[in-house]
Amino acid sequence: MPQTIVSTDIRGQLVILGTGTSVGVPMIGCGCGVCTSSDPRNKRTRCGVVFGLPEGNLLIDTPPELRIQLLREQIGLIHATAYTHDHADHLYGMDDLRLFPYYLGYPMPTYCEAQVETRLREAFAYCFETRAHEYAGGVPQLEIRPIGLEPFTVLGTKVIPIRMEHGRFRVLGFRIGNVAYCTDTNRIPDESWPLLEGLDVLILDALRYKPHPTHFSLDEAVAVAERLHPRQTYLTHISHDLDHEMVSATLPPRIALAYDGLKLPLT
Repeated sequence: MPQTIVSTDIRGQLVILGTGTSVGVPMIGCGCGVCTSSDPRNKRTRCGVVFGLPEGNLLIDTPPELRIQLLREQIGLIHATAYTHDHADHLYGMDDLRLFPYYLGYPMPTYCEAQVETRLREAFAYCFETRAHEYAGGVPQLEIRPIGLEPFTVLGTKVIPIRMEHGRFRVLGFRIGNVAYCTDTNRIPDESWPLLEGLDVLILDALRYKPHPTHFSLDEAVAVAERLHPRQTYLTHISHDLDHEMVSATLPPRIALAYDGLKLPLT
C-alpha cells in the first residue's frame, strides 16, 4: 500500500469520466471531422461518472478506460460502485477496481441488479472463485449488494434507482438529490417520469442525429429535457456524428453536450 493515497477531494461534485458511445470517439479507423478533431471535447471515452458524496466517492459503471479516466481526474480512491446495466462498455473496466479494496481494507460495495451480478460472475469468474480472497490486491474484491427499484443508501446518501428502457434491455438511471444520471436509454417508462421531476441537473443519453433502436437521438433527448424542465441538461453517450462546437451552437438554452472531465456541483 502506498504511504499516502493521492486523491483529489471531489466532495460535493459530480465528475463525468466519459461521454462516448460504445466504440468511443475517435472511432478506430475513422477519418471523419470529429474523429480527427483537435477539440478535446470531441475526445470521448466510454461512459461513467463519479459522485463525490460526503462519506466517499460513488462510481457509476466501470468503463474500459476506467484506469485512464481516474488518473486523468486524479481520483485515487473509490468507496463504492453502482451499475446501470451489464453491457461491455459499462462493465469491462471492473478489474481496475482491484486496488481500492486493498486501500480501504474491505471489499468494494457493489450495487447492481441480478442481471449485472450474473454478468460480473461470468466475465470476471476469477474474482468469485473460492480462493480469490487469498490474492488481495491481485483481483478485485467485491461485495455484491443487490438492488431493485427501491431507494437505497450508499455512503450515507439516498440513491433513487430509475427504470429506463434501452431497446429490449431494462437498465437503471440513478438520482441523487436533484441530480439524475440516465445514460443508455431510448424510452422512459410512465412510472419513471415523476422520479425525474424538479431536477437541477439531468444527464441524458443522446447518441446521434438519426433515431436509433436503443438510444435517444439528439432531437429525442432535447424533447425529454423540454418536458422535464431541469435547470440544466447535459447530453452524454455521444457518437462521432456530433461535433461539440457545431451542435452546441444549435441547442436550446439550458441544454448542452457533456464532455470528458466536466465537473458539476451536487445539489
